Amino acid sequence: MRTFAGVVVTVCIVVIATACGGSGVSPSPSVASPTKTGPPPTLDPALHDRIPIDHIVVLMQENHSFDNYLGQLHNYDPTLDVEAEPANASNPAPANPGGPPIAAYHETRLCETSDLNHSWNGTHLEWDNGAMDGFTKQNISPADPSGSRAMGYYNQTDLPFYYGLFDTFAMGDRYFSSIPGPTQPNRFYLYSGTSFGHIANGLPPSGSEFAQTTIFNLLDQAGVSWKVYSSEFPYSAFFAYVRKATGHIVPIANYYADAAAGQLPQVSFVDPVFAGAPNVENDEHPPNNVQVGEKFVSDVINGLFTSPDWPSSALFLECDEHGGFYDHVAPPVATPPDNIAPLTGPGDQSGGFDQYGIRVPVAVISPFSKQHFVSHVVHDHSSILRFIETRFGLPSLTQRDASADPMLEMFNFQNPAFVQPPTLPEAVVDQSRLCQGGPAD
Repeated sequence: MRTFAGVVVTVCIVVIATACGGSGVSPSPSVASPTKTGPPPTLDPALHDRIPIDHIVVLMQENHSFDNYLGQLHNYDPTLDVEAEPANASNPAPANPGGPPIAAYHETRLCETSDLNHSWNGTHLEWDNGAMDGFTKQNISPADPSGSRAMGYYNQTDLPFYYGLFDTFAMGDRYFSSIPGPTQPNRFYLYSGTSFGHIANGLPPSGSEFAQTTIFNLLDQAGVSWKVYSSEFPYSAFFAYVRKATGHIVPIANYYADAAAGQLPQVSFVDPVFAGAPNVENDEHPPNNVQVGEKFVSDVINGLFTSPDWPSSALFLECDEHGGFYDHVAPPVATPPDNIAPLTGPGDQSGGFDQYGIRVPVAVISPFSKQHFVSHVVHDHSSILRFIETRFGLPSLTQRDASADPMLEMFNFQNPAFVQPPTLPEAVVDQSRLCQGGPAD
């Protein structure tokens, strides 16, 4: 068994952002409505007593934009009020900027040829102040000299479970990553409502640990039970408080056992495999097999469907950031979480934490989830924090989560639509389309 330190090193090597360079003119990006930047939304202080959710499960996967995964959802079901990727979605061809652009296309590979650029610098250049035209140029690689893989998308033939899931439960088409940058700072917003200046992946400072306050501190202070169900490395264990929390980090097998026994804690975080062979790693981080990740998510959700805890549960499913893939919606401004400036260095793009990152998928799976519903309200990872805080009467961690919308419009607490869980399409792993590097797990 690998030690925690060994796993940290392995995972950090895997998730450290790639570096590319350049800039890019997309057809006409859709601009999201700006977030509220005034006082935090006023909520009834007794609201938590009227939310019939006793078990919150958070499952964050990796590195796919909304258009990359769900841009074809409206074509799958034209009755769903979800914004589609434009038919003329494109980016300039890096080798011939004045010539025909590279159009969005149906990607038939389940594994990419290589990772894509989702660093602080790369994301800012892909975003290009809202033009959304730098994705191809930022993703030039030896295996993809045109950077065209950034324009690929999947549909229901590739991800049947996801298309059925997002078409059935409440989802959002204005959910953005918390900052224009990579995995770690975005996941820190999920746990802390800030990245405390961090814009890149990396280990804690030498000889110390990340010691900032997280949602886990607040849960313990309020006597709210919690666990982190880890498939390999518990991402929240970058924080010293979580690492030292005895009995709270448990193997993923415990999730299925606890769900089956009706013994889920009040708050659960479920982590996939972050480092492995292309057909084993199930976090969906490129270049790994996306169907293997979809299968993992379906197993987690089906485990909740059959649990005695299902009638009082809500599972939030989202991606941490866009992974370098194109999206046509320009992210709006955001509420800065604190007074900490980005820890940029020489050559880094200027910017602040008053800007959301690229749009990503989100769904709320619950008996109380509104059926066939799409929220167009701007959310980010701090909105999930805000929901947890609202449900359990917890204080906010930063100005970002204090000002976040808690996603309550995605629920109908009076008339649950899914007392009986729906039957969704099977999450298949197509054995004829496996990636090079090993068999499917």
